[in-house]
Amino acid sequence: MGKLVVLKLDGDFDRGFRVTLEIGSEGDRPETEMTGNLPPATEVAICYNIWQSTYRSLGKATRQIKTKRAKIDGSLKKQKQECYTQAVELSDRLNTWLKAESFLSLREKWLEKVSPSEEVRVLIRTRDRQIWQLPWQQWDLLQRYNLAEIGVSTLDYEPPPKMPVRHNKVRILAILGNSEGIQVDRDKQQLENLPGAVTTFLVEPQRQELNDRFWEQPWDILFFAGHSKTEGEKGRIYLNQTDSLTLDELKYALKKAVASGLQLAIFNSCDGLGLASELEHLHIPQTIVMREPVPDAIAQAFLQYFLQAFASGKPLYLAVQEARQRLQGLEDEFPCASWLPVIFQNPAVMPLKWLDLHAPTTSDRPNVSPWRSLRTVLATSLVVTSLVMGVRWLGVLQPWELEAYDQLLRQRPAEPADSRLLLVGADQENIREYKYPLTDAILAQLIKKLEQHRPAAIGLDIFRNQPVLPGHKSLVAQLQQNQHFVTVCAFGTNREDAVAGAAESPTEQLSFNDLENDQQDYTVRRYLLSRNANPISAFSLCETPYSFSLQLAYRYLAAKGIPIKTTPDKNWQFGSVVFKRLESHSGGYQNLDARGNQVLLNYRATSQVAQYVTLKEVLTGQFNPNWVRNRVILIGVTATSIQDYHDTPYSRMRGLEVHGHMVSQILSAVLDSRPPIWWLPQWGDALWVWVWSLTGGILIYQLHWRRDKVRSPIQLVLVLSISFAGLYGLCWCFLLQGGWLPLVPAELALLITGGAIAYIPFPTQKT
Repeated sequence: MGKLVVLKLDGDFDRGFRVTLEIGSEGDRPETEMTGNLPPATEVAICYNIWQSTYRSLGKATRQIKTKRAKIDGSLKKQKQECYTQAVELSDRLNTWLKAESFLSLREKWLEKVSPSEEVRVLIRTRDRQIWQLPWQQWDLLQRYNLAEIGVSTLDYEPPPKMPVRHNKVRILAILGNSEGIQVDRDKQQLENLPGAVTTFLVEPQRQELNDRFWEQPWDILFFAGHSKTEGEKGRIYLNQTDSLTLDELKYALKKAVASGLQLAIFNSCDGLGLASELEHLHIPQTIVMREPVPDAIAQAFLQYFLQAFASGKPLYLAVQEARQRLQGLEDEFPCASWLPVIFQNPAVMPLKWLDLHAPTTSDRPNVSPWRSLRTVLATSLVVTSLVMGVRWLGVLQPWELEAYDQLLRQRPAEPADSRLLLVGADQENIREYKYPLTDAILAQLIKKLEQHRPAAIGLDIFRNQPVLPGHKSLVAQLQQNQHFVTVCAFGTNREDAVAGAAESPTEQLSFNDLENDQQDYTVRRYLLSRNANPISAFSLCETPYSFSLQLAYRYLAAKGIPIKTTPDKNWQFGSVVFKRLESHSGGYQNLDARGNQVLLNYRATSQVAQYVTLKEVLTGQFNPNWVRNRVILIGVTATSIQDYHDTPYSRMRGLEVHGHMVSQILSAVLDSRPPIWWLPQWGDALWVWVWSLTGGILIYQLHWRRDKVRSPIQLVLVLSISFAGLYGLCWCFLLQGGWLPLVPAELALLITGGAIAYIPFPTQKT
């Protein structure tokens, strides 16, 4: 949506003007309003009068200046050059005045709030008619904006009684008045060739005939071509060789026309400011007139350029801008031709568009089967799907897909903490009291305390590459005596040095605790259940094949008699639940290093994955024994001074918490039917994306064909937004059941296909 800039000028050239600047988006209330002043500028008014006198002396310019160069004598060439010179002087005077210090703050605010790339409609509102005459398009500030056009208005206005209503055809009443010395037949040809319009022509009508036509039926556009002029504050048009009238003499007929929906009046005739002023009193939405006498060739060219742009879909202001600027190519023969057209705008009305008036029906369309068009939709969707999936395969979409996956995870409903787990952490206070690293004696004492209450499994998530005396033998004894006690090594270490006890450490009680971070944002979304005989890292000497979480979950489930094995596809199976391992192209992951048995981490949607107690609380007996009995105990360091934080889709977590989520995921999937994260095969992803691509194409096609609608950006945005919301909601529902479906590729395919179909000119079925 473009910007609307309103300048209200209250005053006159002798005393100066109080200026109010308003800036806002089209159709909305102003976002910015401020006041300033323009000083007296009688020299600007005088300069305009001098230029006007020279311009009018070029010849009888009421659509009568000859265009053949051979008939231009030296005297006329000199007058034209003088007109050019005075036009430059007038432009310079105008710009100097508009750079006055008292106006500078408004100018700076304009530049701050309005981007040169935006479409801008500028409305000059004033009671001073001399302001309307000025060539505002020469203002240097407007030269910065390629999509800016000016309209003028009075300070007082009322909305018209009726807004535009679409009809099958745009209804135009064209008055071809006194054509002495001019060729109004050229205007008639332009209107006759206008697509989507039906034009009624009145050629040199009598006053009563014209009056009756206004009363007989409603009109969308009023057009006049012929002779006219401004007399004082009123405009006069010449209907035929003998009759003329002011618009005040048609007041009641014109009021009836406005009340019936008249939206635009075009007076392609001379000196039309008086005509516009009278029509503004009748609250007509928009009027286009010529500021000064207009040569016949310029009037014809302007109408041609304007109708081409306006009927092709450009807004009124941009259509006038294009037509006016194209007139500059004729200024070698007709000086200042691009200064002549001006829009008078009712501020209560949004600028008109051709499509506001014209609603094509099926009767306007060729008799073509819609299935031919649907084949185009189908082909477009297939091409778009292929392109999107190709880009996805290359990994271009992976960052956005992972971000969308995180967003969907975070929007799942909250879950309770897992009652099968207990986290025991050495916090900052414990570290100050028991020192760091914790001695083997402290750890042995901790495990002994926990063992008294018969836990299902104990996991020590504290890496040791050498004994921490005293108490080394006690810790080794605990490890050798308790088969449900699991400890860790890391990929970068030798197994014999991985834990205190070295060679005495049983292999089946040793595990790795390394976490897998996604390289683009270092977020933990997946983890290894087990790894191959060869280490994941070529430099790793930690040879244990099983992860910390797998070892703990195995002990808990084995105690319940649940079988655990690997399938022929090398996936882990716990009872009847299979954890599907990641491959190089899985879900949003593309070109993933999928060595080992990696699975997606289905975080528990809770602020705390399990009950938490501190190491000191266990050692001093300040905890509930039921928190330990038959539970999986995870022991680690949670002190903030020890760096063990990891980014997750939910927040930054300690490594101990992440391992808790891993264990909880396995137990919940097997015992609570909480599904692991799954995804479709590549062909399934492609089919899903194609379905949404086809959906976008069909919806937009149906919008235009079935309902006889035009291509409105608001309609397109609304339909696509509803489709996006439906797609997002469906992906969220699937994720609640563990399914990770392609959201970002489907959205792209939906948008691209819908956008392409919106601008393909389809033939449709005649009814």
